[in-house]
Amino acid sequence: MPATAEALSFRLRPRADRRWLIGPLLLLVGIPLLMLLTSWAQPQPDIWQHLSRYLLPRLIGHTALMMVVVGVGVAVLGVGLAWLSACCEYPLRRILDPLLVLPLAFPTYVLAFIYLGMLDFAGPIQTAWREWFGASPALLEAISRPGGVLFILVLAFYPYVYLLARAAFVGGGLAAFEASRSLGQGPVRTFFRVSLPMARPAVVAGLALALMETLADFGAVSIYGFDTFTTAIYRTWLGMFNLTAAVQLASILMLFVLLLLGIERFSRSSRVVQSERRPTGHRIRLGGLRGWLATSLQLAVLLVGVVLPLVQLLVWAWPQMSDLLDSRIIGVVFNTMVLGLSGALAVVLGGLLLLAATYRASKRQQLLGEVAALGYAIPGTVLAVAIMLAFLQFDQLAGTSLAGGMAALVMAYLIRFLRAAWGPLDSVAGRIRPQYIEVARSLGVPRWYRLWRVNLPLLWPGLVTAFLLALVEVAKEMPATLMLRPFGWETLAVRIYELTAEGQWEMAAVPALILVLLGAIPVAVLIRSGRVRAI
Repeated sequence: MPATAEALSFRLRPRADRRWLIGPLLLLVGIPLLMLLTSWAQPQPDIWQHLSRYLLPRLIGHTALMMVVVGVGVAVLGVGLAWLSACCEYPLRRILDPLLVLPLAFPTYVLAFIYLGMLDFAGPIQTAWREWFGASPALLEAISRPGGVLFILVLAFYPYVYLLARAAFVGGGLAAFEASRSLGQGPVRTFFRVSLPMARPAVVAGLALALMETLADFGAVSIYGFDTFTTAIYRTWLGMFNLTAAVQLASILMLFVLLLLGIERFSRSSRVVQSERRPTGHRIRLGGLRGWLATSLQLAVLLVGVVLPLVQLLVWAWPQMSDLLDSRIIGVVFNTMVLGLSGALAVVLGGLLLLAATYRASKRQQLLGEVAALGYAIPGTVLAVAIMLAFLQFDQLAGTSLAGGMAALVMAYLIRFLRAAWGPLDSVAGRIRPQYIEVARSLGVPRWYRLWRVNLPLLWPGLVTAFLLALVEVAKEMPATLMLRPFGWETLAVRIYELTAEGQWEMAAVPALILVLLGAIPVAVLIRSGRVRAI
């Protein structure tokens, strides 16, 4: 019987051993974790006596406060906006829905210095308020103080919960809501007893991602002077000149991260598969005042999270626009792009390697792939100190001088952002019909030629998306770049940190504006890919 394309099914043998492909990536992730563990073999009693007496209680208290406040904030805001977007009908909904992910375009440290510059005692808003009404309101004063960074983090990270909760509500929220209402349950009771429990795994997963980003944040907390483990790690290494104690501090921070990873993994195991499809029920029509209240809520979030920061950034940057032609700014942009392109290339190659190891593989190999991509959960400061310690020990044994060079920095990017490339590649690979590859194989096409002429063209949309995402993430990354960069090497993120550390908000506006425009790229990709669309 003649073979047909339909009859030729591409099946990788379930037990085909491709663990050797994952091995190098597992080793990369294992190096910083090994450094965290082995660092305790060198006690630092003097440093730890100082840290435990003066700093450690405050660090643990601030970390717990961040997790509670930011967790509640992103959950309430993200779930509320997701429910309105997915299940309700109100004025301007189709326009506002996709725009609610735009705060992702702003790095947290950019939002932080914008709001600190606008709302501090000498800023334009409090100054104008005092001239018009007398004393400044307590809310403005609270946001301008160190604790105001919690407001910034909620504003920056709620889209993680919004995206996942919205997908869950779209996938089945309306049908279940209507069924419950038909049984005589009230709307509020139905939401809390039916719709929210159905979306709970997705909400928990988004919440875990937001909290991991919160624990990893360095720029915003340092600008506000809010002591956390990330700032303490930086000061211990570069202030006390004790890399070992910094690595030991980093290992404590990793305990919080591992806790969140466990929660996220548990939520994933119980998650109901949701699809981004049209709701099967009828949207809840919010008419009159209720409809405009829903619209006003979304407009207020966009005003605070996008419009005001962008306007203030343009106001500060406009007088400095001539600096775009300044040789120093050009050099900083050039350095950023060199690092971005180098890091993105390494990340995409790593993503391809991981895809080759996990595509239609056994469950054990897929689990190994998940472990190899866990670097996204390691904060940048933790990666930086662990990688520096590893490179110093390697240099000592091998007689090289790799520490402080580009190799350490690119390695940090590869570990941190591997999942950013693997996700789009795996998504595109899952939609490729295996028959295409099997037909090429049956025609005797050599493996490497088949890879070049068949596999890569089919993966091209995922490759472009992965490269853009990795490029932008590398360009925005601050702590690892700040701590591992070669001497004198300035990027946009480093330039912003140096200027904001001196309170020069206006001077930081031009590099910040460039970064925001870069940050808009993955958001545009996210909207264009259909992950967020008006339905």
